[in-house]
Amino acid sequence: MDHLTFRNELAQQLRVDSVRCSSAAGSGHPTSSMSAADLMAGLLDGHLRLDFDHPDDPRNDHLIFSKGHASPLLYSCLKAVGAIDDAELMTFREFGSRVEGHPTPVLPWVDVATGSLGQGLPIGVGLALAGKRLDRLPYRVWVLCGDSEMAEGSVWEALEHAGHEQLDNLIALVDVNRLGQTGQTMHGWDLDAYAARARAAGWRVLEIDGHDPEQVETALKDAEDGDGRPVAVLAATKKGRGIAEVEDQLGFHGKPLVHEDEAIQELGGLRDLRVTPAKPDAQGEPHVFEVRSGGLPAFELGTEVATRKAYGEALRALGDRRGDVVALDGEVSNSTFSEMFRDAHPDRYFEMFIAEQQMVAAAVGMQVRGWRPFASTFAAFLTRAYDFIRMAAVSRADLCLVGSHAGVAIGEDGPSQMALEDLASLRAVHGSTVLYPCDANQAVRLTEAMADRPGINYMRTSRGASRVIYSPEEAFPVGGSRVVRDGDDVTLVGAGVTLHEALHAADILAPEGIQARVIDLYSIKPVDAATLRRAAAETRGLVTAEDHWPEGGLGESVLSALAGVGAPVRVLAVRIMPGSGTPAELLGQAGIDAASIAAEARELLKA
Repeated sequence: MDHLTFRNELAQQLRVDSVRCSSAAGSGHPTSSMSAADLMAGLLDGHLRLDFDHPDDPRNDHLIFSKGHASPLLYSCLKAVGAIDDAELMTFREFGSRVEGHPTPVLPWVDVATGSLGQGLPIGVGLALAGKRLDRLPYRVWVLCGDSEMAEGSVWEALEHAGHEQLDNLIALVDVNRLGQTGQTMHGWDLDAYAARARAAGWRVLEIDGHDPEQVETALKDAEDGDGRPVAVLAATKKGRGIAEVEDQLGFHGKPLVHEDEAIQELGGLRDLRVTPAKPDAQGEPHVFEVRSGGLPAFELGTEVATRKAYGEALRALGDRRGDVVALDGEVSNSTFSEMFRDAHPDRYFEMFIAEQQMVAAAVGMQVRGWRPFASTFAAFLTRAYDFIRMAAVSRADLCLVGSHAGVAIGEDGPSQMALEDLASLRAVHGSTVLYPCDANQAVRLTEAMADRPGINYMRTSRGASRVIYSPEEAFPVGGSRVVRDGDDVTLVGAGVTLHEALHAADILAPEGIQARVIDLYSIKPVDAATLRRAAAETRGLVTAEDHWPEGGLGESVLSALAGVGAPVRVLAVRIMPGSGTPAELLGQAGIDAASIAAEARELLKA
């Protein structure tokens, strides 16, 4: 048969298999899969350059299903190329199956987890940036988007950034099937509405009938001819295409078909076609990461240095030593001090502007290709990207996040800038690491440790300068803590800003005959339970102090470590909405300064 007939038959097979696996599972999204089947048939047959036998080939194209609920279509494609067999396809959504309800990287051909809408295109921007500026390989990044997710702000962050960076290796296939979960989408089949927005962001736009194989072929060929602009193929399609009972009908989103056998017959019956995608372009050499010798910055004992500045110097030094380290920032690099890396390594620095979702998504995309991203902004603004951080864990991503200007200690800027929930939110991410240095040398060592640690790593840095209390040679293993001062009466636990307040509180208590043990709990997660339990056994109780809301932060990390021990623990945290003021005024108002810690220790000992 000719190639257009073959693609039509292949598309029908993809529809049939989407129906079959969804019906076997008793759930899924077959109608959302059926609308994009013609696009995927055309892509597989002649345009996607991906060696499915060697998914780690750095020259491979990348395929991201941003509309991750259309996973039956993705898995049907994997069957069509021979990556999985029919038996595995029919385990869709079963316990222990690799073909999960939404795609995850348990399958080697899936780069990132999708299913939280609006994420695939921003991550595609990160992969395309890696191809253009880091790997410098001619692979393309194909992203299948749904029209419903085009309402997400993250999609427009991606459109803006891709246009600005002239990523003509990025191609968005937008399945405009008109219907969302509960009704018509904002723009329905108004392709011009989408086109105007994409063109305004600097994209080349191709509008087609997504069910016409000739138009699909012409658009895909045209999209491959890069002219310095990313390409959006806007394909008008019908949800549930090919089955009269559900085609372009509301009420069938996320449901298997009621009459499976009749639907399969209406689609022309079972098929067992195979397609072999093109091999990747042989041009270009894979990147080899350089490792060089070089020291880390060191700070003199007793000097006053902000941990955010120490982070900047450490990141620059890591960039000198390691060719895989890249930095991204949300247009506050002169505050986070990532500008030090930018000035030393401009080819590995990425300005993401005030678009925190795109910043984290780009980091996720870059780590797919083996780069080690450090993304930094004010800690408060990372909340904008929390869903991307959560999904990065589902993607098994390895990346480093750094949030500066945290807590009431930032002072006069006021509560809109004060991250008071970051420790809790990042602790809640699966497999995450949460670190909070109190001095410059500790910040340097923890920055170095993050670079080699898997999963989502977060370090909180402080705006104000703090006294250097540790020598540059000291080690700070993740999961550890440091007993900064010994004592047998009461234990004071702090981190970052409050560690210094706890030390001052110990000085206040000493003339009263109260010997306070002070623990620097720089690793909030994982936490050093052994040291905390020893303190609980050897002193009469613990007082924790944190520049954070009481929910989910340092205090609750300590309480979880001491579960079942029965030791008295007093938790000091920010409990009222702060305003503007000096750091000292705000720490005092919040009840987490040295005087407040000392007072709470006295009360604990009286009790």
